[in-house]
Amino acid sequence: MLEARGLTKSYESGAQTLTVLRDVNFTIPDGEFVAIIGPSGSGKTTLLGLLAGLDVPSAGTVILDGADLAALGEDARARLRGEKVGFVFQSFQLIPTLTALENVQVPLELRGDRHARDRARDLLARVGLGERTHHYPVQLSGGEQQRVAIARAFSNSPKVLFADEPTGNLDAATGGRIVELLESLNREDGTTLVLVTHDPAIAGRARRVVRLRDGAVISDAEAA
Repeated sequence: MLEARGLTKSYESGAQTLTVLRDVNFTIPDGEFVAIIGPSGSGKTTLLGLLAGLDVPSAGTVILDGADLAALGEDARARLRGEKVGFVFQSFQLIPTLTALENVQVPLELRGDRHARDRARDLLARVGLGERTHHYPVQLSGGEQQRVAIARAFSNSPKVLFADEPTGNLDAATGGRIVELLESLNREDGTTLVLVTHDPAIAGRARRVVRLRDGAVISDAEAA
């Protein structure tokens, strides 16, 4: 489903070159649950952006479901993301003036789904928010907002879901429930799940853990 080949990302800072990722290589099979873990500044979020085609590497490439992202232009990468990729972020990124139902409906309507409202309602019921469809984000707890974000992420039935610190703004118990929800969707839908976290306990829930330090992979193994 996903392959990183020699991924390197550098930025120019004045007269200096800052290398954030160095020659990252790994393959993620279809349906796998992989956690990417490492200390702050290790390159986790940068790697996630490259894997999802949100950014382009300085060297190397990503193969996503058979498509070489380096060979695609920006518009083609955006189409590929719309068809095959879902995102969940630490900050939820819900639209505050829209209800939970409307937040999930938006991407469906943009894709021209004639049954957007019904599908959005079904997705919210699936994440346990069937009774909260008409509530606005400010009326929802952090855990509930993240559930709305997960429902929205699954609106296009993605082949791969990228989650960047999805429990970072939640307490431990709520964060655990969010990871359980992602696990269940991974199992039931066969969606490949790539989750970035700094929390070893959450990483331990994955089937496989990739550890980064200073922009390089220092280990890649099944979770203990």
